[in-house]
Amino acid sequence: MKMRKFIKKIIDDSATLSGKIFNWLIHILILVSIVSFSIETIPDLNPVLKDILNKSEVIIVIIFSVEYLLRIWISDNKIKYIFSFYGLIDLLAILPFYFSSKIDLRSIRVFRLFRIIRSLKLLKYSNAIENFRKAFKDIKEELILFFIASTIILYISAAGIYFFENPAQPEQFKSVFHSLWWALATLTTVGYGDIYPITVGGRIFTYFILMIGLGVIAIPTGLIASALTKIGEEKKNNKQ
Repeated sequence: MKMRKFIKKIIDDSATLSGKIFNWLIHILILVSIVSFSIETIPDLNPVLKDILNKSEVIIVIIFSVEYLLRIWISDNKIKYIFSFYGLIDLLAILPFYFSSKIDLRSIRVFRLFRIIRSLKLLKYSNAIENFRKAFKDIKEELILFFIASTIILYISAAGIYFFENPAQPEQFKSVFHSLWWALATLTTVGYGDIYPITVGGRIFTYFILMIGLGVIAIPTGLIASALTKIGEEKKNNKQ
């Protein structure tokens, strides 16, 4: 029981030094895994580099697997964790490796970065921009969540369109990195039209990404405008 409490404190309590170190190490491994996966999609990759990436993936999967099992072990409600959002993401991200599946789900590990919000601290910001300082302070958590979510959506969009379109358009969608341009243009609703999906799956995927993009663009504008309005009303009330 003492060992279980000790491990639970490290994994679940990010307020302690050991908890912070553990959380940041896992976040770093997630980023390494995502970057490695993206590099692997580059055509004509150097065999030596490819071998290094494969070996690093084995190590990362083993660490994630141990972490997943430990999280189940320390959970008060094991079934609840297994079927929770993060539990399912953790499982789906390692299963294909063990079953040699052709479907690579490593890109969904990016969702785990939402946990990083608990560890982030914003720097303090003077009279010309005081209103904006207060506005951003009031909505800092929402903005952090927005920017992390935007980055995640951007990456998932690039990875998704790559899997749909690469077989049909290998020159246009060479890798996840090449697909990032399409994802950025689509999510920002710019739509330059220089590269576009031609498969049915790619077009359906693009429709949903466009709908998400319309909402994503409006979020920060609405948050800042609402916060500035609130600050203006508070100043008026104080003067009265």
